[in-house]
Amino acid sequence: MSSTVDLNADLGEGFGVWRLGDDDALLEVVSSANVACGFHAGDPLTMRRVTSAAVAAGVAVGAQVSYRDLAGFGRRFVDVAPAELTADVLYQLAALDGMARAAGGRVTYVKPHGALYNAVVHHEAQARAVLEAVAGYDRELAVLGLPGSAFLRLAEDAGLRTVGEGFADRGYTAEGTLVPRGEPGALVHDPADVAERAVRMAVEGSVTAVDGSTVPVAVESVCVHGDTPGAVVLARSVRAALEAAGLVVAPFAP
Repeated sequence: MSSTVDLNADLGEGFGVWRLGDDDALLEVVSSANVACGFHAGDPLTMRRVTSAAVAAGVAVGAQVSYRDLAGFGRRFVDVAPAELTADVLYQLAALDGMARAAGGRVTYVKPHGALYNAVVHHEAQARAVLEAVAGYDRELAVLGLPGSAFLRLAEDAGLRTVGEGFADRGYTAEGTLVPRGEPGALVHDPADVAERAVRMAVEGSVTAVDGSTVPVAVESVCVHGDTPGAVVLARSVRAALEAAGLVVAPFAP
């Protein structure tokens, strides 16, 4: 068992005057921030504000890249051509990294968002398209994804650093994938349950699926969704539980 674990959350998911989640409060709790890059949420001002605050707080900045789907919050699959997807990811990554560098930091990892995250678990063409953008921009970047996914397997084959991620506030199927939103058991709301799941993932490398089976999940990072109701309370509960279990919460990325 590693003595450290990363705690990440999705930040910067507002748009214009509309705010979603409490970015400032979450930055006091997490060690890595997955910042929306403008395609599923976020805008230049929000991106700059969140990256500046993350750098000031010593929180690692990750590019949360997505399909071009503001209306659907990036939660709808898009059958986009690989070359177009590569360009879209490169565009988002470069924009966020520019904001981070202006604040004295940089993007250190990439995490797909929503439907793209779920697609690249099995969709090898889209997984390769995302990874082509990452490798083309900076091969030192880590990629964050679901353990056992095509995305992490292909990233490892390409020589990129891979980081397995567990979701403390999401339900798992017996196959180790996430229960689709809208289906029973997709979301876990109770802070005690979320905290217990996070510790079990980090310490034992497993989680209980919705059918009661035990699923192996080799994780270096645990996610609490920033748009989940009560996200700040959940994140605080998770961090406290991880530290009580003897783990140091710290970024996986340099």
